[in-house]
Amino acid sequence: MPALRAERLCPNAVFLPLDFPRYRAISRQVREIFHRHTDLIEPLSLDEAYLDVTENKTGLPTATQVARTIREQIRAELQLTASAGVAPNMFLAKIASDWKKPDGLFVIQPEEVDGFLLPLPVGRLPGVGKVTEEKLKGLQVNTISDLRRFELPLLESRFGRHGVRLYELARGIDESPVVPDRPTQSISAEDTFEHDVSLAETEQMIRKLAELTWAASRKERRVARTVVLKLKTSDFRILTRSHTPLSPPASCEQLTAIALSLRERVLPGPQQRFRLVGVGLGNFFDPDDLPAQPVLFE
Repeated sequence: MPALRAERLCPNAVFLPLDFPRYRAISRQVREIFHRHTDLIEPLSLDEAYLDVTENKTGLPTATQVARTIREQIRAELQLTASAGVAPNMFLAKIASDWKKPDGLFVIQPEEVDGFLLPLPVGRLPGVGKVTEEKLKGLQVNTISDLRRFELPLLESRFGRHGVRLYELARGIDESPVVPDRPTQSISAEDTFEHDVSLAETEQMIRKLAELTWAASRKERRVARTVVLKLKTSDFRILTRSHTPLSPPASCEQLTAIALSLRERVLPGPQQRFRLVGVGLGNFFDPDDLPAQPVLFE
C-alpha cells in the first residue's frame, strides 16, 4: 500500500524512518541462504529474487521442498518471514509469490497452469499496464482466457512485438532464463527526513548520500555516466533531475557537486517541503567501451 494512502486511512500512524544500510545488510544475509541451495540467483530488488533450483546443491528432490527449506532457514536465522512462489517458469513464479502474502508458499504444478492462469484478470500479466489493459478491454479481453482466443497475427498487428509476448504469456509460455550477475543499471542511496524540510535544508543529506552512492559504485568494474537527484515532497510527489556530463564523475567530490547543481533545477513554491532525498548513478558502461582520447598533437 502506498504510504500516502496509509496515512489517509490512519492519520495517527507512526511512520518509521528508512534504514537502507540495514536493509542491504539483511538482504545480503538472505542471499547467503539462497546460495546454499543454488548459484542461479537473479535479484530483482533488496527483498526479491528469482532462483532456478532445477538442480540444487542440497539434493532436495523438489522445488517445493527447496522453497520450504529456504523459508524455514530465513525464519530461524533472521527472524523474518518470506513468501515464495514455485512454478515451471519465471512469470508464473512471480504471480505465485504474490498469491499468499504475507508469509506464504504457493505452488503451480505444470499440469495446473491452465486452471490457475486462465481465470486471472489480464492485468496480472507482466508488462500489461493501464494503457495496454484499456486497449485489451476495447477488444473485450478482460481475462487471460479471453486473451487466449486471439491468434498471434492479430495480437502482433495491434501490439507489435509486445503482441508476441502477450500470445506466449496467455499460454503460460516464458522461456526467460534466470540470469545471475546481470550488469548493474543503477546505484543509489536515499533517506527520509525525520521532519519535512525546505529545499535549502537538503544539502547535508545530499552530501551524505553522495558519499554512500560513491562508495557503493567503487565495487563496480563498470562506470556510470549519469547522476540522478530524487526528491519526494511532503504530499508524496516524486521529483527527479538528472545530468550526464561529458566525462563520468571521477570522484565523490564531483558526484556531490553535480547532485547539488541538480538541486538548483528544482523550483519549489515558498511553502514546499520535502520528506525524502536520494542520490543515484546510472547509465553504466564498460570502461573498455569508452572511445579513445583523440590525438591532440601530431
